[in-house]
Amino acid sequence: MATALFSHPDCALHEMGEWHPECPRRLQAIEDQLIASRIDPLLIHEDAPLADEAELLRVHRPDYVEHLRSLSPHDGYAEIDPDTRMNAHSWRAAMRAAGAAIAATDAVIDGRFDNAFCSVRPPGHHAEPDRAMGFCLFNNVAIAARHALDVRGLSRVAIVDFDVHHGNGTEAAFAGDRRVLMCGLFQHPFYPYSGDTPLAPNMINIPLAARTNGATMREAVDMMWIPALEAFKPEMIFVSAGFDAHREDDLGGLGFVEADYEWLTTQICAIAKRYAKGRIVSCLEGGYNLSALGRSVATHIKVLTEA
Repeated sequence: MATALFSHPDCALHEMGEWHPECPRRLQAIEDQLIASRIDPLLIHEDAPLADEAELLRVHRPDYVEHLRSLSPHDGYAEIDPDTRMNAHSWRAAMRAAGAAIAATDAVIDGRFDNAFCSVRPPGHHAEPDRAMGFCLFNNVAIAARHALDVRGLSRVAIVDFDVHHGNGTEAAFAGDRRVLMCGLFQHPFYPYSGDTPLAPNMINIPLAARTNGATMREAVDMMWIPALEAFKPEMIFVSAGFDAHREDDLGGLGFVEADYEWLTTQICAIAKRYAKGRIVSCLEGGYNLSALGRSVATHIKVLTEA
């Protein structure tokens, strides 16, 4: 078997203005680096399907989904908050991003692939059940995890989120759900100014001060995440793979480098191999310095291909 990469050209059509850091060039930077590092030939490329509304509603409220659909403009931009906009292609891109996560989940559970990475946008982990925010429209990882539980019949899934920002939307979706263990690390205090006090015992949060380096992060993960994941014994792991904690990324203030993402991915793969038949679906979240993003994603995917 192999590692799959799910993506679609629609994801590059969503844009929020020339000034916006969450830009289509992010996907091109990843593609270019995968080719340059000779990882691309190791991957099986899959087109992301469109999610359907019933799949969105496993996480998001019906009135929210309808409201977002109604905002979709024919031209120009519809502003959702100061950081988040929709253009004429955003709805379809968001449906592709959620669809990629669901399709990857099915493909991995069915044994077509060992694991998968979804190179998609818009990202998702800030999207709450009834609110878009922080560049996010639908919560791709949450939708996929709920699909694994409610449709595919898994009993326990873990979500690992190493974006520089707290995954407030994912935490809101699963706080108190004993079928889900969420392990997050993030800069704090920092947008969205949450997560320092977990909403429920199934949330293992690691707030990190600005300028924290990889060595400190690794120690915290060893102490807090690994024992919790070992005790939980997940049947599948979902990753909110944000790379904006890289020291070259100006949207964050942490000090990670590629070797830290390699180490994190190796730990995730080890847990997955022990308890989850190696099953991992990783979805792109943040990462806005294009060079650092490309290098970090390539490092992350390389470990997946070797798992």
